[in-house]
Amino acid sequence: MVIFMSEPQITVSYEPFQEIAILEKNHFCSPEELARFTSVITGGKLIGLYWVDGVIFLYFPISASTSVFAKELLEKRKIYWSYLGYAVMPKFAPVLETKEKMIVPVVDVSSDLLLKNVAKWIKQQI
Repeated sequence: MVIFMSEPQITVSYEPFQEIAILEKNHFCSPEELARFTSVITGGKLIGLYWVDGVIFLYFPISASTSVFAKELLEKRKIYWSYLGYAVMPKFAPVLETKEKMIVPVVDVSSDLLLKNVAKWIKQQI
């Protein structure tokens, strides 16, 4: 005997974050300075930078693993970044190379609405 089960109805919804709270920020004088900082803070591990609309940046989100942050995320759709570093970079380039020959990948995230809003906010800070 074969029993056919009906497929469950699945609803897909889009509920974007409503707020990003940045706890610390730093404006670097150049993209290369940001790349050097990135290399130091990660212990020399390769990490990419983000580029949107003339700014390049790096951020560190705080995990929602604690009940306080999870509640903020679920109830208010609010996320926290412990750090945001940024610099002006008018034209996109897929890699940055410093004078010390450090090569840092750069990702164009212009299509991401959240990060596009972050870039707009950064421009207001400069």
